[in-house]
Amino acid sequence: MLRGFKRILLVSIPACTALPAGADVFKCVDGEGHVTYTNDKSSARGCKLLSSDVPVSSVPGAGVAPPKPAGPASSGGFPSVSGDQQKARDSERRRILEAELDTEMKSLDAARKALSEGESVRLGDERNYQKYLDRIQGLKDNVALHERNVDALRKEIAKLP
Repeated sequence: MLRGFKRILLVSIPACTALPAGADVFKCVDGEGHVTYTNDKSSARGCKLLSSDVPVSSVPGAGVAPPKPAGPASSGGFPSVSGDQQKARDSERRRILEAELDTEMKSLDAARKALSEGESVRLGDERNYQKYLDRIQGLKDNVALHERNVDALRKEIAKLP
């Protein structure tokens, strides 16, 4: 008995899911000429019922080209820049990166100094040695952060023409 039920169930489920879904589709045009399609009968006042024989597609039609970008473009699609303008941009970038590198070097020196001073002194509330280690680890992390920043800035400067 159970075996027959399983067979009926296995046959009937795909048959039920393969039924096409049908609904009335209305085409509505407002006073400004905007077209709206809906299947809601309550909001379909003044709308025309589309023929149920014609399939309705929600896929946009072919042949609609995407909008072209505005402005002058080179063959690669990017705006072109004159050689002098690019050199000015590169020199400005170099100046900014060197200023950042100088600031980061000063921060690295201050972090190293704070680490050396912090390692030589144990604060009164650091009777527990782990508190001391945690404070020193924070100072070491700060030094490592500034070292990574300095390395990254030097690599960026080295890439410049």
